[in-house]
Amino acid sequence: MPRPLWLSHPASLAHVIRGHPERPERLVGLEAALEANGWFGWERALSPEATREQLAAVHTERLIDRVQSLCESGGGQIDSDTACVRATWPAALHAAGGAVALVDALTCGAAPFGFSAHRPPGHHAEPGRAMGFCLFDSIAVGAAHALSTGAAQRVLIFDWDVHHGNGTNAIFHASREVLFVSVHQSPLYPGTGEASDFGSEAGEGYTVNLPVPPGSGDEAYLSLTEHVVAPLARAFEPQLVLVSAGFDAHAGDPLADCRVTEAGFAGMTGSLRRACAELGVPLGFVLEGGYVVDALADSVCALLGVLDGDPPPAADVALHPLAAAAVSRLSRWWPGLEPATSA
Repeated sequence: MPRPLWLSHPASLAHVIRGHPERPERLVGLEAALEANGWFGWERALSPEATREQLAAVHTERLIDRVQSLCESGGGQIDSDTACVRATWPAALHAAGGAVALVDALTCGAAPFGFSAHRPPGHHAEPGRAMGFCLFDSIAVGAAHALSTGAAQRVLIFDWDVHHGNGTNAIFHASREVLFVSVHQSPLYPGTGEASDFGSEAGEGYTVNLPVPPGSGDEAYLSLTEHVVAPLARAFEPQLVLVSAGFDAHAGDPLADCRVTEAGFAGMTGSLRRACAELGVPLGFVLEGGYVVDALADSVCALLGVLDGDPPPAADVALHPLAAAAVSRLSRWWPGLEPATSA
């Protein structure tokens, strides 16, 4: 039986912006924790660089040229939160290439699960704009690759980073081939992701935003995953499920105000694993945020533990008012959507 796959590349450690919370120590600490756990028996591989064609499937040529030129000239500030150095260009290419390689491994059956662990993160990068620590939207590049190669006709992207994935939202806003679901704190940067944003044109109903208030923790996140995200997956029937796996909703993370614990991230993973097992589809994760090293490492280790062995049994997760409201407003597009039975 094929083993799960962990994708990384040393280029991720060379992208260094002094004093920035998105720093190499995130990956150093994470990989040290995984090493201490024998990598959970996962296979490890180096990611390739994304090609220009793969980037251009979701980004404008102008953005690609701008990022490459700025990096190759020595780097500089892109906006108040986002900067690059010369080494950022290969780091960004490998980050996007890791998502592509993850998709290839999952869709050809080489791995049942996978994790692309690179930096910089990607989900804030819009078609023509780098922002929010992000240069290119890696998970969107991977999803677009799956669609363009015919490896999947439908892809579900679940973004549980505490910040709304505005880039992924924008890229697939008019698409019904990608069901984009985001749970995120609101109000918070970047100020997008209203519950009333359902997508546009052919993609109306295929953008699902699930904002949560500051202070939300395991109860809200687990309920939204079990009673909204998993049923959506069963209704949409994707051939591939990808997670924008940010860990900055953790209670210890200083960049936001949510209160998710390691158990919460493990529980959300369990819900997704059960749904994917029912559908017979692979599940992959692409690293986004998470800025406290120990919290990031502990959360990823808890997540990987859920992917070991048989799928966990269904959990008793109470129907949170946020989940009940989401099911109600989504009924226009997903009339058969029903939350899971709760105690």
